[in-house]
Amino acid sequence: MNPSLSSFSVCVGAYLLGSVPFGLLLGRFAGLDIREHGSGNIGATNLARSAGRLWGVAAFVLDFAKGLVPALVATHLASSHPDHLALAQGGWLALLVGLAALLGHVFPIYLRFRGGKGVATTFGVLAALAWLATAIAAVLWLVVFLVTRVVSLASLCAAIAFPVAVLVLRAQFEPIYVSLQTLTVFVATLITYRHRSNIVRLFRGEEFRFKKDDKRKASSSDS
Repeated sequence: MNPSLSSFSVCVGAYLLGSVPFGLLLGRFAGLDIREHGSGNIGATNLARSAGRLWGVAAFVLDFAKGLVPALVATHLASSHPDHLALAQGGWLALLVGLAALLGHVFPIYLRFRGGKGVATTFGVLAALAWLATAIAAVLWLVVFLVTRVVSLASLCAAIAFPVAVLVLRAQFEPIYVSLQTLTVFVATLITYRHRSNIVRLFRGEEFRFKKDDKRKASSSDS
């Protein structure tokens, strides 16, 4: 197969996989349509508040996987097939495939392009491409969440941490630094934009906070 065509096919496959609304599907298994509960978002956070934490964790894992798997496939394809050398150099094939999966989650074709906010899928994509930077962002997410109990604030901090961590660890990411930093800056911008309503509520002091005994509350910030 022509390498350009096969690379395009992998990107399309990543987008279609990314578009699978796992949060919505799991919500239906739990007996509800999460678009009619809480914030109406199909992400793991809204599912956790609306159906219970275990459902939310399951949605997070699946959304994480639909970012991780395509990025790993692209990395393997780039390293094992010489025909893809042009896109493989600098990590651009993995970037494009990972980005396709993320855009599928945020703008899913199956739901008229109304999807989640991209945090879990971003973690999956970047875990495949830059696990150490991802681990740093994950630790920051956890610390912010444990201190504030606000998922949206933790997600915004993690999004900003991605490009900063890649910059600090630049020497470890050559020769894919340029493509990786391009991706992390883009996803940080996208996640921030998708959380714009949450940011307004944060400034107003109205953003939803998880409590230790919260299992079914519903309101505003989603991944």
